[in-house]
Amino acid sequence: MNKIQYQFKKDNHQRSEPTKYQSNQLKTEEMLINLGPQHPSMHGVLRLEVLTDGELVIDVVPHIGYLHRCFEKHAEAMAYNQTIPYVDRMDYVAAMNSEHAYALGIEKMLGITTQIPKRVEYIRVLVAELNRIASHFVAVGTYGLDVGAFTPFLWLMRDREHILRLLEWTCGARMLYNYIWIGGLYYDLPVGFEEKCQEFISYLKPKLKDFEHVLLDNKIFIERTAHIGVLALEKAINYGVTGPMLRASGLKYDLRKVDAYSIYPELDFDIPIGSGKIGTLGDCWDRNYVRTMECIESIKIIEQCLERLTKDHKRTKSFDPQATIPKKVRFKEQIDFYARAENPKGELGFFFRTIPNSDIPFRVKARACSFCNLSVLPEISKGVMLADLIAIVGSLDLVMGEVDR
Repeated sequence: MNKIQYQFKKDNHQRSEPTKYQSNQLKTEEMLINLGPQHPSMHGVLRLEVLTDGELVIDVVPHIGYLHRCFEKHAEAMAYNQTIPYVDRMDYVAAMNSEHAYALGIEKMLGITTQIPKRVEYIRVLVAELNRIASHFVAVGTYGLDVGAFTPFLWLMRDREHILRLLEWTCGARMLYNYIWIGGLYYDLPVGFEEKCQEFISYLKPKLKDFEHVLLDNKIFIERTAHIGVLALEKAINYGVTGPMLRASGLKYDLRKVDAYSIYPELDFDIPIGSGKIGTLGDCWDRNYVRTMECIESIKIIEQCLERLTKDHKRTKSFDPQATIPKKVRFKEQIDFYARAENPKGELGFFFRTIPNSDIPFRVKARACSFCNLSVLPEISKGVMLADLIAIVGSLDLVMGEVDR
């Protein structure tokens, strides 16, 4: 092997290294630490390559690619209406919301949004908001564990179980629902669902007040989260951050209001934002505060949906939730289309490129909120303590199935 061949092989080997930093490049006082992918404090299979000076974080490099959901390739190999079960598996903590976004996108492409029965629309929003609360319960509950609070996690998992049982009663599944279909629903709500759901909402309201007092007002929780992981609004916008993380930085931006999709324009609810009430605007405390307040707003939405489902859009024997579902989803010409919706973690968008006279798309690209929110982690982690890095990662509310899709 001559010198040129050796150098070429050496350069290629260095390019294929899975780490950014090499041990022989470190200074004497620096350490290279791997957090994850299987680590008690990591959310899912996320690996962080952390360069530290003692306990001070110099740089963080996220490494993804452990779940291999392959959603986009699955979606390009089957019909539009067969993709719903794969949508569930991206953000598996908020599958109803993901289904809602995907179905809305196809319906807008077909031009059938005005044909969807009102009862179907209210049921969709009802189950999506229930799932939003369940998703935020996982985010805030596990975050309590990250910073040393155990009791709030038990409380939220207890109440989340009620939501999962309601959703299981609706469609037969606790996590991967396949319930919201293009043009309709798999089933109507079970008989008695509205009454049981109202009982749960009445039970949950005071519980959220107790939770807010026990966790958000807790002195130790405040010391671990206030002024930590501060995300300035300008940086949040530049990095494409959306959802509670963006609103925690002070911007009142929610697609349920901005795009006014489905029946959200008919409902009365507020958009909570961070204010720096306890620490600095856009810190870890603000992000958890916004998610907690969003649960209260979701309760308002659910109550309005229940009221209209029991008064204006009652169950009838003739109602068929599959009446407007197209048998085949086909487009006569090539269409490039982007649709989006407000998921619990931010903007979930789908880009479609159709094949003329085919029910299989040429391209489906998912704009995953967790992926974009994760990209800001190195920016807000430099200069923090190693223990605070764990608190920052937890405040992002990541689901890795959405990142490695």
